[in-house]
Amino acid sequence: MEPGTARIAVDLLGGDDAPAVVVDGALRAVRADPDLHLLLVGPPEVADALIAALEPVHRPRITVRPVRDKVGMADHPSAARAESTVRAAVAAVRDGTADALVSAGATGATVTAAALGLGRWPQVRRPALVATLPAVAGPVVFLDVGGSLEPRPATLARHAVLGAAYAAVAHAVDAPRVGLLSVGTEAGKGDRVRRAADAVLAAEPLPCDARYVGLVEGYDVSLGTRADVVVTDGFTGNVLLKAIEGAYAMAGGPPASGGAPRAAALLGVSGTVVVCHGAAGADDVASGIGLAAHLWRRRATDQVAALLAGRARTAHDHIIDTEVATP
Repeated sequence: MEPGTARIAVDLLGGDDAPAVVVDGALRAVRADPDLHLLLVGPPEVADALIAALEPVHRPRITVRPVRDKVGMADHPSAARAESTVRAAVAAVRDGTADALVSAGATGATVTAAALGLGRWPQVRRPALVATLPAVAGPVVFLDVGGSLEPRPATLARHAVLGAAYAAVAHAVDAPRVGLLSVGTEAGKGDRVRRAADAVLAAEPLPCDARYVGLVEGYDVSLGTRADVVVTDGFTGNVLLKAIEGAYAMAGGPPASGGAPRAAALLGVSGTVVVCHGAAGADDVASGIGLAAHLWRRRATDQVAALLAGRARTAHDHIIDTEVATP
């Protein structure tokens, strides 16, 4: 367990099975981490039930921000502009009441609320959700898994930079190997977007001594032998992530117990945000809270942002920033 207090705002009404699984997951997280403090954002009676279930020694580590409205799982992302639990959780991070936030609510709404409430990094037009998956050869950082669904070469190239920095900062990977997901490893494979992004990345210097290893295929996400970081667009990444979760379930248990927690970090906004799968169970929520605490204690998102801001601008950076490379 990493030392240091971490104050995590938890969206009590986010997720398919909220608030029950969120309450259960929060209970598990508090009991597992003595330095964890939670700000429960949601109806007071739900928060009170969670507090009552805790041993008296843990109760001082819980505070409550009463909010009754939520963004539904089927609501448009613009619903995050209205008062809701996820918007209040974002506000808690912005005003310094919390260090990080966790929500299992609608991904689009959470990303929208975070981008509007916390602001985006100057170098990032589209924030990315990054998941760390267990692979045969070691953990693989996989992005984007749903932050932005529209693929562009410039976005994929920027995500490669984010993924390399995140692997080095959050998981202490030395000289990360970065691959671009496609339908084959040979040069020229894939659609126009992948072919254009491959050309940009082949010439783009990456942070943390990372190197681009070229195109990789779907099984490389599970094997981890060719790349430590695998980059794709949010639509493809989300589909593949859920397929991997299903494979873990078929192998004999829920994804969390199989080593693939349904939680991802949001990179590109000025704060620490963790998004859990809408179908997350209690273990997944607890894991997401643990991830948020880990990232805050390492100041991971701040370090990634600093690495991005400190990189020397090149001609390729200009292409990435202005997104001229879009076919």
